[in-house]
Amino acid sequence: MIKLNPSDIIKENKKPKNNAVIENTSNEDMGSRVRPDVVDAKVYKLKSAFVKNSVFITLSYINNDGVINPIEIFINSKDLTKTSEYVVLTRLISAIFRSSRDPKFILEELQGISDPNGGSFKGGKYYHSFYSEIADVIKLFFHDVKIIDQPNDTVSNTENLMEPQSTPIEVELNSEFRICPTCSGKSLKTENGCDTCVECGYSKCDK
Repeated sequence: MIKLNPSDIIKENKKPKNNAVIENTSNEDMGSRVRPDVVDAKVYKLKSAFVKNSVFITLSYINNDGVINPIEIFINSKDLTKTSEYVVLTRLISAIFRSSRDPKFILEELQGISDPNGGSFKGGKYYHSFYSEIADVIKLFFHDVKIIDQPNDTVSNTENLMEPQSTPIEVELNSEFRICPTCSGKSLKTENGCDTCVECGYSKCDK
């Protein structure tokens, strides 16, 4: 038992808790950008052979003294079967935008994903998957907000992305048909503004 004299003073020894240390750590130290209440944004409409409905992609950015940084992405469609996939893409890509000093590497990663049912031609360009098309939208956004000077300024692995060489006539013939979202056959073509599958009869008019 400890005996105290009347003149002794007891003081509380306050030690900082781990939570307090974490709360005092700034977002800058953690390498993450803080989203302001108001941001600038651009919206892009993507019509893809890999999904049934048009996809709307919203990309926002912040301007800090002339330095443009992407801050988040939102991917939306009326196709509810894809909601969970779009949520995952939204959260992962947004996290990369906020934490990475050079988020352009995400373009290579998305372009390198291949669809198990095969790719598709659009506008004379071959896309390995739906994610490749999203990468092109992000690249266009980077160009529109002056993050890159030209859409081709980003580094890409051309050996993995290029299809075997073919003649212009073969490319034109192959580009008439795309992947059908119902039967997964490369038998979907556009006639009179509507997508029609010549194998299963799937039809979709998306004005």
